[in-house]
Parts: sequence; C-alpha cells; structure tokens
Amino acid sequence: MSYRFVIKGTAFHSLTPETFEVLENHLFCVDRNGTLAAVLHPADSSYAVELAAAKAAGILRCLKEGQFLLPGFIDTHLHAPQWAQVGQALDADLPIWLNDYTFPLEAAYTDLDFAAKIYADLVTTLLANGTTTAQYFGSVDNEPNKLLADLCAAKGQRAFIGKVVMDLSTQCPVYYRDGSADTALAATEAFLTYTARLNRRTPQDIVGVVTPRFIPTCSDDALYGLGRLAAEYDAPIQSHCSEGDWEQRHVSERVSMSDTRAHEKFGLLTDKTTLAHSVYLSDEDAALYREKGTAIAHCPLSNILFANAVCPVKKRLDQGLTVSLATDLSAGYTPSMFDAMRQAILSSRTLQYGIDYRLAPEKRGVADSAINFRHAFYMATVGGAKTLHINCGQFKKGFHFDAFIFDCQAPLSNSRYYENDSLTAMLQKIIFTGNRQNIVALWVQGRQIIPFI
Repeated sequence: MSYRFVIKGTAFHSLTPETFEVLENHLFCVDRNGTLAAVLHPADSSYAVELAAAKAAGILRCLKEGQFLLPGFIDTHLHAPQWAQVGQALDADLPIWLNDYTFPLEAAYTDLDFAAKIYADLVTTLLANGTTTAQYFGSVDNEPNKLLADLCAAKGQRAFIGKVVMDLSTQCPVYYRDGSADTALAATEAFLTYTARLNRRTPQDIVGVVTPRFIPTCSDDALYGLGRLAAEYDAPIQSHCSEGDWEQRHVSERVSMSDTRAHEKFGLLTDKTTLAHSVYLSDEDAALYREKGTAIAHCPLSNILFANAVCPVKKRLDQGLTVSLATDLSAGYTPSMFDAMRQAILSSRTLQYGIDYRLAPEKRGVADSAINFRHAFYMATVGGAKTLHINCGQFKKGFHFDAFIFDCQAPLSNSRYYENDSLTAMLQKIIFTGNRQNIVALWVQGRQIIPFI
C-alpha cells in the first residue's frame, strides 16, 4: 500500500477510564486520506518490510529518545468569542461576569475584522496546545460563526460549532439576543446548512451543532424548535446543564422538573447531546443520561470558579456515563487540556478528602471520588471521541490520524526524561508536567499542522 508517511516510535493511548496501552516501537502507517491504514507491532510479520519500504520512499519519521506519540486532545466545551477576555473578571460573581463582561464582548463579534483577528489566534493557540478537535459555542450572530467555521477548515482543526440561541427577553440583554424564537430557529437552520456544505469540501470534520445557550435564556418555543431541528438534521446538540444553584432553581421554578428532564421534554436529550458541567445531577438524572446516551463535558476549571461544587466525575464514569473533558474558555482560564486534566485530578481529590479541617476524616469528604492520570487521559481523548462520535482518540486501524509528538526534552519545558523512567511513569509525567512547549509536531486527519507552515 502507498502511505502518506510512516512514524516509528512509542505511543500511548487510553483503552478504558482506568487502563491505557503502550505501543512500544510500533509503526504508524498513515494513508493519503489521513487514516491509520496499519499499526504494526515489532513482532508483526510485515513490520520489517514496511519499515524498509518507508525508509526507501523517504516517508519514514523516527521519534527521538524522549519523544512520544499521543492522540490529539478533544475539548468538548469552550466559548470561542470569550477568548478575548481569557483570564479576566474571574473574581466576579457569575451574573456580573455574564452581564458586564461576557455578553458585551460576544456582541462585539459583529465586527468581522475583530472576529477574524481573535478567532484566528484562538484556533492557532488551541492547535499549539494539542487540541486537534474542539466543540465551540459561537455567538448569537451567524456571520462570525461562519468565519470561525471557515478558519477551522483552513487551519486544519476538526471543529463542532454552534450558533448560540438566546431569545428570552427577560433573561437576555436587548443588545445581544435573538429577535424571536422563529428568528433563532431560522438562523440555526441556516448555519447547519452552511457547515454541511463546508464539511463536504473539508478533509476533517466541520459540523454545525444545535446550541441553546441554556434553558434560562431560551423560550419554550425556541427549545421545542431546536429539538425538532436536531432530529430533522440528525445534528449534535450542546448546552449547559446542572451548572449551579441559580440555574437549577430557575429551571425547576419555570418547568417544575429538573433541567435534565427539561432537556428531555424539549427533545434535546439524545445520544448526540453534550451537556457541560452536569455537576448537581441526581442519580435519577444520571440514569437518564445513560439511558439516552447523553454525554457530560466535564469542566473542572470553570466548575471551581463558578459552579460552586465539584462534579463527582468518577461516580459518573463508574455509572457508565460518557464523560469528556473541556477547558470551558473563558470561565476556564487556560486553553490547555493538560491544565484541564490536572485540575480534574485535583478537584476529584478535593471531593474525596474534603476541605473543612474541623471535620473528622470520615465526615470530611466523599469516599471513592478521586480519579488519577488514567481517568484524565481517557476523558481528554477517548471520552471526547465517544462524545462527538468520531473515530479519533486512539491509534487503531481505520481511525483518523489526529496526533502530536510530545518531546520531553523540548527547550523551556518542565518535562524531563531519564533513562530509568518506566513508560508508565512517562505518561504520568507527561500529564502532570506537559505544556505547549513539548508539542513539536501535530497532525489532524494526517495533515501536519505543527510546525506551523
């Protein structure tokens, strides 16, 4: 077979939330469609033949000592227009953060020159941090959303993008909302059509997503209509759910049920739905997620700042729910999925061991809540792939080659590689010390994006 290129080296990928596999000195053979055509173990009969052929054809890349191949990260929840305020106003309460900072900023993206500048920087930054796939909230206005989709297509990122719907006049500012439910639905349908056309001429996925911001900002007519659109177009859905005390109380008072049940009522709880946060789910709500196949986008960074609680993510994984990981820019303060993995681990340990030193140890925390680097790696890769129904996140024959080379000895990095380090130790070191300086090459759908050319 004719390959685009072949990589020889050691890779890590996750198998389950608690297990990963080391593919030591394997050959990763990528075809001209950007798909893994073969993954060969050194003991395979064709290994030596393919190795020699790739070397002779000049398409072989051998990883250096201290370099490892990892699946690209999949960030399943972030707000693209909020990139311009990342790291700001995180000392504010959520209503102030939204009304004084976030909504005015998102409204500014009708200036397409401004939008182009910020979005180009965002997509480039995410790729530099190893995020090969992102699921974005866009803005209310469609022109900047189209611009974001075009940029993702051109820069090579796999992207799921939603036109944000917020039409309820009592909850949304007059300067930044859909004029009516009908207007919101027409704009959503137009964006789904636009991304479908773009996707047909783009090697990697560019997918439109039905995106009610969250139930408190949307009328019943808009929510029912979005549920019908999602069914008609077989479209993914994303929103926020069970994020904080105010949101839960608002939905309960409005529709006399949990926000999980409300999403089901409106036709928005499906196996293609991603619900960010999902911190306060009851066991009945969690069972409904599992029944419907709905996924959680775990947002450990923003949960600490705005959700006022820790999501019991290990419990949800143990219950069989699909759980992915997200930065939640800009309520999350970093574009790095390395940071999100680390915070997910730390938050879970906080939940297990508790924070009030005045309580006895047995009363201080929630038993069996801590996750480790294995769970975090799973959520950042395989969990995201399962959430978005894409063949990514693992090095398997037939999967898209979305991957990056992590160099433990890259200049100015915090990672270190020593000859006596075990490979299990190396993966843990990568997760706890990795940053963008370590990512020296990156591919999406077999197209090399980094180094940037």
